[in-house]
Amino acid sequence: MIGIFGGTFDPIHYGHLRSALELKELFQLDHIRLIPCAQPVHRDEPNTTALQRLEMLQIAVQNQPDFIVDAQELERDGGSYTFHTLKKLRHDYPNESLLLFVGSDAFNGFTTWFRWQELFDLAHIVVITRPNSALNPLNDFFKSRLTNDKSQLKQPAGHVFFQEITQLAISATAIRGMIAAKHNPRFLLPDAVLDYIFKHQLYF
Repeated sequence: MIGIFGGTFDPIHYGHLRSALELKELFQLDHIRLIPCAQPVHRDEPNTTALQRLEMLQIAVQNQPDFIVDAQELERDGGSYTFHTLKKLRHDYPNESLLLFVGSDAFNGFTTWFRWQELFDLAHIVVITRPNSALNPLNDFFKSRLTNDKSQLKQPAGHVFFQEITQLAISATAIRGMIAAKHNPRFLLPDAVLDYIFKHQLYF
């Protein structure tokens, strides 16, 4: 089983990393792929270049061999569409179970995603929730694919599953704001990533 954890990672922080580790253990994944988004379709442009975000991510997970940085979205032209990412991963891992992790806010807008129904032909959708997550009512399409049985996720694709995890109250937006205000964000992200930010004068 392979986990897919995407994001802008601008910058990568302990909220991302702790969530990814907890998900890897909860679903007993072989590995988890961290996929930085090149040009987000549903949000503003990142503050840093794709290469800088990639390098920060690589630095953050360099001592975690079961976290794999996957740069495929940065290597494609145009906007980053999950459909294309999953299609490539399905080609690379034709018989593996693929779990796409999606936050509850993103899932509320899931039906606006490019070719969203076809994503279920390529992977399972695991919705990450918190105790106070506000979720829209499920439509019939989602209801027909809903499961609370983790064993069904051993199949290659096709289900939606809700998983509550311990999410740290850390945000990349807040970190960028702290740096711009000349406050120290240490202990919110790996020291090596913060050193990179200071070296390259990011977010100032």
